[in-house]
Amino acid sequence: MNATKKTLKRELILKAASIIVQEEGVEKLTLEAVAKKAGVSKGGLLYHFPNKDELILGMVEQLSTSFITEFNERAENDTHSQGRWTRAYMNTSFSGDQDASDLFTALSAAQFTNPQMLKLLQDEYANIQNKIENDELDPVRSTIVRLAIDGLWFAEMFGLGLPNEELKQKIIEELKTYIKENE
Repeated sequence: MNATKKTLKRELILKAASIIVQEEGVEKLTLEAVAKKAGVSKGGLLYHFPNKDELILGMVEQLSTSFITEFNERAENDTHSQGRWTRAYMNTSFSGDQDASDLFTALSAAQFTNPQMLKLLQDEYANIQNKIENDELDPVRSTIVRLAIDGLWFAEMFGLGLPNEELKQKIIEELKTYIKENE
């Protein structure tokens, strides 16, 4: 199997795992269910992920890498240094990309099965928080923005007291006032 086919098959398996967790819950995440959803044999799945923990770790790694890459690219392409990391976090989080939702699905699967799997992401988030605190903005305000964004994600992920779309947009607009550059 060439590298491209191998990568595509791996991504197909990870996407199938994410769909199962989103639609049916982490308790329904089995290697058999993922193989069936991905349209691969169990042996094909085991070639890429020898066990359930490796599958979940693969979900977390792929999605966190994607999120971190987009976050860093947005910050590096921002022409205003003041607030660039906080804006990048907000814009990456609300980019409309499915990765953020998939990431939180993977996180819930990791937390449910083996909390040690979150170590990689905990380290990445410590780095994000450090960048946000040193963003040429008031670190309290920039941290409030990050925590509010995370709160919106968690509310969506668990269906807990979701604001309607209009209110959510107003919240996002208010958060943006916290991170505008000083003129």
